[in-house]
Amino acid sequence: MADYFINVFLDDEKLKKIEAAGLKGNVAEIDGKKAVQVPMSQKDQKKLVKGFPGLTFDASNACSLPAEAEDKLMNIVTEMKTLDVMKFAIMKLYNPLAGKAPRSAQR
Repeated sequence: MADYFINVFLDDEKLKKIEAAGLKGNVAEIDGKKAVQVPMSQKDQKKLVKGFPGLTFDASNACSLPAEAEDKLMNIVTEMKTLDVMKFAIMKLYNPLAGKAPRSAQR
């Protein structure tokens, strides 16, 4: 069982993509909206919090990503046809060097 989840809320277009990927059975109702929950480990959660400082988790240890990151995650889920994508997706979503100035080469 996963420690944390990312809620990906589905509009009609995203729902069709999830159904086409064969993941219709994973659609749940969260706060009155259709969504899928992408599981992640505590290690992945820590990386996401570093990458997205404003990220908040609810009582069920679930969060929602900013729109751009959610779109990337949705594309990964539909391409791989599984919700178990965080080992791969974390590399696309989390950039440990974001916001850091490049260091000049020392001679």
